[in-house]
Amino acid sequence: MWSELWLAGLLEALGGALLTLGLYTRPVAFLLCGEMAIAYFQKHLPRAFWPIQNAGEVAVLYCFIFGYLAVAGGGPLSLDRTLRRKR
Repeated sequence: MWSELWLAGLLEALGGALLTLGLYTRPVAFLLCGEMAIAYFQKHLPRAFWPIQNAGEVAVLYCFIFGYLAVAGGGPLSLDRTLRRKR
């Protein structure tokens, strides 16, 4: 417990649930984007430079997707937008 792999799993499970619901989309996506970048640089980059050679294409793909969500937000169907309208 509290190892790097355990914390990554916790971030991915809770972050995935929050992103699915559309709650705190921007900060959660920013954290997950950073997590995927760290995963790529620590685990995949030492094997080879290009993602296709070091099996890191999934980490890079998720990093870019989470980066996009961090900038774009959750969209019109997210709970963030619904909660913002009620205020």
